[in-house]
Amino acid sequence: MRAYIPTAAACAALALAWDCAVPAVADSGPSTAFTITDPRITESSGLAASRLHPGIYWTHNDSGDGPYVYAVDSATGKTVARVTMRGIHPRDVEAVSIGPNGDLYLGDIGDNLGGAWREVWIYRFHEPAKLSDQTVDVTRYTVRYDAGPRDAEALMVQPRTGRVYIASKNEDGGGLYRGPAELSSHGINVFRKIADVPWVTDGAFSPDGSRLVLRGYFWAAEYRWTGGAPHKLTDLDVPMQPQGEGVTFTPDGKALMYSSEGKDSQVWRAPLSGSELPDSVTASPAATKGADGSQGGGKDQGGPGAAAQHSSSGSGVSSSDKTLGFGALVLVGALGLALRRIVRRRRA
Repeated sequence: MRAYIPTAAACAALALAWDCAVPAVADSGPSTAFTITDPRITESSGLAASRLHPGIYWTHNDSGDGPYVYAVDSATGKTVARVTMRGIHPRDVEAVSIGPNGDLYLGDIGDNLGGAWREVWIYRFHEPAKLSDQTVDVTRYTVRYDAGPRDAEALMVQPRTGRVYIASKNEDGGGLYRGPAELSSHGINVFRKIADVPWVTDGAFSPDGSRLVLRGYFWAAEYRWTGGAPHKLTDLDVPMQPQGEGVTFTPDGKALMYSSEGKDSQVWRAPLSGSELPDSVTASPAATKGADGSQGGGKDQGGPGAAAQHSSSGSGVSSSDKTLGFGALVLVGALGLALRRIVRRRRA
């Protein structure tokens, strides 16, 4: 293990240096929204905007923490409530999402052993009406994949139907899996693959269910959701983060919030414009203009299945910026992930 320590330090330093090198941004591009200051939150691996409490975002730690979910105030970055899931002993919680009825869904779906777990779990409970430290009862669902065990970090609940989807991140490529129309707390819930997607660290539906966003460490993409399936719409600007593993829409659907693992990690806000906006959002003329002043509404003229290969304007990491040094960043990410997997195997 000693031989890997310098490599880990170098990877962390390079990732942090790249993150710090992102310049101050204008209002039109990604910018830091708040910093998670709770010292207990060191591996924020999922993010979901509260439906009941304006300005509150739910998050949780990766493996190694207890059955906890944290409510963080975006105005201060402070935790205003820690919810304990009664009787739950999580293995590797990787995602959080909120359903159409206001319930929180936690995805205990990570598998650092590359597909060794035959079953994974989803936990569900009502979003608390009052924000305070408390213990809640949960419903637990057992999940299997039709293609065998998967490693996954993204769980999304469709706001229109309440159906649950999981995006995997196995070494042979990612996949989007659909759960049953209704999850059952008795027996096994089989998730079936419906689409190929990139290697994903998190995902989120827009509040109206018309858009799906998936993210990785160095990329993000938006899909139009029609006919119960994703249709590629566009690539998105994504802030470079030390280990970006969370994404959610703001409650009004006008922007995305990106989170990362790490102590005192920053949550970034990235405005959407033009056809990037969910169907329920009416864009103002200024919001629909691209960087060159042209109207952005024409980006989706090809219909639901059209893939408009553009990058939204802003001062995050654009397509051209990501091209520079992308190979080095991929190497850094691979080395970091390899170390992480080795460490966790030793813990196991």
